Amino acid sequence: PAPALPTPAAIPGVIAAGQQWKVVWAWEGNNADGPIAGTDGKILFANQDASNVMELDPATGLAKVIHDNTNTGGALARSKNGALFVASRGLPAGILQLEPQHKTLANTFNGEPLECIGGVINDLTADANGGVYFSVTGARNSGVFYASPKGVVSQYGKDVPLPNGIIPTPDEKTLYATNGAIVYAFDVNADGSLTNQREFGKLQGGEGGDGSAVDQQGRLYVATGKSVDVFAADGKLLGTIPGPQGLHGTFFGGKDRKTLYGIVFYGTWGTPSARNAIIAIPTVAQGFTGRAK
Repeated sequence: PAPALPTPAAIPGVIAAGQQWKVVWAWEGNNADGPIAGTDGKILFANQDASNVMELDPATGLAKVIHDNTNTGGALARSKNGALFVASRGLPAGILQLEPQHKTLANTFNGEPLECIGGVINDLTADANGGVYFSVTGARNSGVFYASPKGVVSQYGKDVPLPNGIIPTPDEKTLYATNGAIVYAFDVNADGSLTNQREFGKLQGGEGGDGSAVDQQGRLYVATGKSVDVFAADGKLLGTIPGPQGLHGTFFGGKDRKTLYGIVFYGTWGTPSARNAIIAIPTVAQGFTGRAK
């Protein structure tokens, strides 16, 4: 059965009392990962099982394929300049650019194929310079990585074995990365390199951090597995928006960016019982409008 959709309490400036999650799309399989806002209130997401990218209109519930052959693409990011990227999780692994033209941005690290890092490319986010930050989880060399606009991949961070959700602040001067129940922050240099790793906050609502979002005021929203934890720009925890068990990603969408979306996985991974859903709830806060996520 689908998990229950709890009713959150109010968080001043973020969400009003009485708002309720609703399902806007649901399907079978290990799909709907790494979603971002599209145009005219639509949603883009990586359909991992089918190796494509779909565009969903929440107003009608209809979805269509807009990009194919992503080699088990599992997360999307669009830069301020409009370039669309996907994390290709199959073999050979890589960071692919889908728009404005289809090409491989990066597929090697230290002279070896990217998959030699091991683990899974979990999440990614694109900067305004044409580079992409991404997290790799599940391997000895797990961590936070940056693919420069020329495709050169570098690793950053210390003791970050469980990185997942990754997103910059609206001004792109700080990068957030989850690591289990801890959220780290890094300073972003002009060349895209990262320095000054520090603990930004601790998650309260679930097991560990996953997909994340920011709003116009610079607040950070982190999916925790069964909620979305909300932090002020200074790291203060403002509150928790409870959601269904399996809530593993979040982003702002809608024509006015005042809808918070979540992706939910339930059932058993890799079996016929696997299910995914996209859920939505209205917010007082407005998501950052300068990027798709």
